[in-house]
Amino acid sequence: MKFNFKKLRICLLLILTITASSCKKYLDEERRDNFNTGNYFTTASQAKTFVNGIYANLYMFQNGDAYGESPFITLELFAGHTTTLGQSVNNKQVINQSTSPTNPGFETVWSNSYAAIANANVALKRIPEITMPDADKKKLLGEVYFLRAFFYYHLVRLYGDVPLITEPVTITSETLYPERSPVAAVYDLIVADLKAAKDSGMPETDQTGRASIGAVRTLLGSVYLTMAGYPLKKIENYALAAAEVLPVLSDYTLFDKYDYLHDNAHKNQGELIFQINYLVGIKENAIPQLTLPFNLQVGSYGDHLGAMIPTDEFVASYPAGDLRTEERQFYFSSYPKDKDPGTIIQFGEHALYKYFHVESALGNGKSDENWTLLRLPEAMLIYAEAQNEADGSPNSTSRDAINAIRNRAHLAPIGALSQSAFREEVWQQRYHELAYENKAYFDMQRTHKRYDVATHSFPDATTGKNEQDVTFKEQYYLWPIPQREMNTNPKLTQNPGWQ
Repeated sequence: MKFNFKKLRICLLLILTITASSCKKYLDEERRDNFNTGNYFTTASQAKTFVNGIYANLYMFQNGDAYGESPFITLELFAGHTTTLGQSVNNKQVINQSTSPTNPGFETVWSNSYAAIANANVALKRIPEITMPDADKKKLLGEVYFLRAFFYYHLVRLYGDVPLITEPVTITSETLYPERSPVAAVYDLIVADLKAAKDSGMPETDQTGRASIGAVRTLLGSVYLTMAGYPLKKIENYALAAAEVLPVLSDYTLFDKYDYLHDNAHKNQGELIFQINYLVGIKENAIPQLTLPFNLQVGSYGDHLGAMIPTDEFVASYPAGDLRTEERQFYFSSYPKDKDPGTIIQFGEHALYKYFHVESALGNGKSDENWTLLRLPEAMLIYAEAQNEADGSPNSTSRDAINAIRNRAHLAPIGALSQSAFREEVWQQRYHELAYENKAYFDMQRTHKRYDVATHSFPDATTGKNEQDVTFKEQYYLWPIPQREMNTNPKLTQNPGWQ
């Protein structure tokens, strides 16, 4: 259900609401005009429909055009382990670190995040007034707290100090043109929201595409881990991160095949803690087309855009014998030609089989693979890193977590390691296991380290060249405030280096 109502600067844009069951709960769209929050929040059904619309803002990660200017690609280009074979000038400027505040990706994340936050603020204000079972109301509010925290978490990491808006905004509100709030204050709200979500009575796990306690704990663990690094350096949060994600490790199970990470049959199951949900005919995406080699007829897609291609150097950085680098595991370099399976196309580079969608490739080219935001290996790696930092050395649970990831990759287990050696093992597994899942750039931000694929070491991020032949600039630890927002709101100031 799509409502049109007046845009109030960064706060009120568009409310998408959806009705359905199972994974379709935030997929079906239906238009309703003359939306009015005063008479809309009267029933439990209306409240659930409104909250479904907040989930829909998660689609921002795959928003973009035919040139591949999607935020999920932009985040990987900043990390330095990706090339682009496509035609996007903006993407190439990101790689060369010559981009500007007018890059459309910066605006996409900002505007969609604040649209979701605006709707979350309305929901938190109005849902408590609705007559409905207390347990249902509490659970629904828990989902809203989780989503508001999720969007603020992306905003504060990408833009630094950002406007902190926690109440519905009207045309006469003081926060219609807000100032930026300190990073610490934004994190305080994120933590408070996630604690509220954790106490909401949501299920421990969920296979319908909605938030769960497992998702809340994993996100909060990530938040604590980030707060322990730059810019806040609250090292006491390492212990909080480890304690937060520990219960998650026993609530989910690793898949025994990497194929299950990107097929339709295993959506929202196994190790998949929280995903953006898609369904053919309702909401589709171009993830396979964007991650296939440029202009090679692999699968029945109309476009093959080559917008995000792993560097050969990064693929070669995996240990010898690592299953993840074998053909059609995380990567692939050849595939049968569409409608001509006897002809094998050699790519000439590695592409992401991790995001190849067999169902649409062999079907009508309409992709509805889910995009994973949180999965069990990330929770395992959060625990291992945080526990090692908090206690000064890894414990058996941390070693077991790393060895489970290594065992699935057909790598030998690690033995006793020092704190520093274990830290680098965890970091390397974050790069190799969570490759191209929008984690690497955020790891660079919080550690100020980069992964040097030639030496398998972690030097300062602003020293030495990456596989893109670029030396990371300190300016690029933060994105710029989008130029459109700067032009509209005189109270906003720009991030250093982007003026």
